[in-house]
Amino acid sequence: MKKYFSFIFLKNFLTGTLNRKRLVENFLSLSVLQALSYLLPLITLPYLVRVLGPEKYGLIAFAQAFIEYFLILVDYGFNFAATRDISINRENKEKINEIFSSVLLIKFFIGILSFIILVIILLFIPRFRNDWLVYVLTFGVVLGNILFPVWFFQGIERMRYITILNIIARGIFTICIFIFVRDRSDYLYVPLINSLGIILAGVLSLGVVFKNFKVKFVIPSKKNINYHLKESWHFFMSTIATSIYTTSNNFILGLLTNNTIVGYYSAADKIIRAVQNMLTPISRTIYPYISNLAYNSKQKTLNFIKKLSIISCSGSFIISLILFVFAKPILNLILGNQYSQSIIILKILAFLPLIGLIDTFAIQGLYAFRLQKMVSRFLIPIAFFHIFLLFIMSYFFSFIGTATTVIITEVLINIFSIRYFVKYIIKL
Repeated sequence: MKKYFSFIFLKNFLTGTLNRKRLVENFLSLSVLQALSYLLPLITLPYLVRVLGPEKYGLIAFAQAFIEYFLILVDYGFNFAATRDISINRENKEKINEIFSSVLLIKFFIGILSFIILVIILLFIPRFRNDWLVYVLTFGVVLGNILFPVWFFQGIERMRYITILNIIARGIFTICIFIFVRDRSDYLYVPLINSLGIILAGVLSLGVVFKNFKVKFVIPSKKNINYHLKESWHFFMSTIATSIYTTSNNFILGLLTNNTIVGYYSAADKIIRAVQNMLTPISRTIYPYISNLAYNSKQKTLNFIKKLSIISCSGSFIISLILFVFAKPILNLILGNQYSQSIIILKILAFLPLIGLIDTFAIQGLYAFRLQKMVSRFLIPIAFFHIFLLFIMSYFFSFIGTATTVIITEVLINIFSIRYFVKYIIKL
């Protein structure tokens, strides 16, 4: 009966009988984007790992992991807080102008602060100073992130613009990689090309916002600035915690080992992240929708999350099982024989897409009902535990310890996110 009910829900969802045509359009737009996000890296990844080798590829991965911290700073939780605020106020032009201007201005100031911090680190820490140009070129993605208001397009539920602009950026990156990266000495072109593509997409996105949606930049008041800083704080803390058990893995492994080891781990991790990116449209599409739905009806929101999570998790389980069973041929096909040590990593991380999707639904449900403080309450302690365990496991067991720590952390997040979801939403 439950399977039949889920099938009916999926059929209605796709045919629009539940009056969710825009939701379906957004899902399809993001699905196209994520399909390309999945396919394009699979085109460049085999080429890059072979041309650059584990050492240089590991250096690029380490730099990307390091710069990810600055991306978190400039995001400051706006991808959740600003998305939700714009979704709720989408019919109020004056309010949209205020939200857009406040968030953009805050992100620019945080970006300037981030670059100052980067320069200080590059000047005084030898581990970073030796390859300073790699980090500076990689930092370009931070500027692109500031310029590209993904949170705005998500809030107004016009995901096709995200898709089109990202295709432009990723398309440029993919083509230029094959043109300019010919041997190991060309490794600097990788962060340069990546940054330029994202910056171009950011510039074009601002043009779309101002021209197509008639958004005007206004000087925000101090009161509005303080509101958005305060409103995004718990989202920001949760994002930091999330980053600690995702981005920090490559970074800490690089601090404790070397670029070659990072190369082995990052290569397998890239495949897992590519698969997770295929599932991202589900979470990114439903968040602004359930944020708006939660504002009007608790029961409808819970029913929607429950039904969609059953369908989505069933599909992700099959994908994870395929990754586990066929880890060796998948890696040999994509990465080549020189990355045979990455096979065990892929097997350990194979069920990460399934585990991650489960806690995503629970956490986004908490966010939609303005319970972001509750998310911070369990994510932050788990993040500190992850760092503690990561240092020990990576030091003694290298990349196997890193991968094992990631799975342990994700399982803990699943347990607590579901527990809090049941306690603070379902039972209240």
